[in-house]
Amino acid sequence: MGLFSIFSKKSMFTEGENQRIISAIRSCEQKTSGEIRVYIEAKNPYVSTIERAVEVFAKLKMGETEHRNAVLLYIAYKDHELALFGDAGIYEKAGKDFWEAEVKKMIAKFKDNKLSEGIIQCVLEVGEALHTSFPYTATEDKNELPDDIVFGKL
Repeated sequence: MGLFSIFSKKSMFTEGENQRIISAIRSCEQKTSGEIRVYIEAKNPYVSTIERAVEVFAKLKMGETEHRNAVLLYIAYKDHELALFGDAGIYEKAGKDFWEAEVKKMIAKFKDNKLSEGIIQCVLEVGEALHTSFPYTATEDKNELPDDIVFGKL
C-alpha cells in the first residue's frame, strides 16, 4: 500500500475524521487572529507544488486577511505532494525551520497512512505558532475564512 492509497474518489475521510480536522482548525482559530485552511486534490496540475499552493492560496482569498497570517496546507494525494504555505506575516515570525519541520512531521504520518492524524497534528502546531505571534483579541478578531476542508478535483 503506497502513500495515500487508502483513499477513493468518493471519500477522503470518514465523517469522524473530517469533523476532527475541522474541530482542530476551529479550536486553533479560537486562540488566534490567524486563519488555517486545508486544501486536498488528487493531482497537482503544475510542476511545482509550492506554485500550486500559492495559486490555491490566492483562489481562496487567503492573502486578504488583515494581519497577513493565513496558512494553507495543500495536499495532492495521488502525486504524493504537500506544501505548507504561510502568508508573509506568519511565515517570517515562525521562521523557515518551523515550516520545514512541520512538513517532515506530516510526511512521516502520511507514510504510515495516517493522513488525518498528520493533518490534525500540523493544524494544531501551526495554530500554536499563530497563537504565539497573533493571539486572539476578543474585541477585534473575527473568523475571516471558512473552516471547512476544501476538496479540489478528486
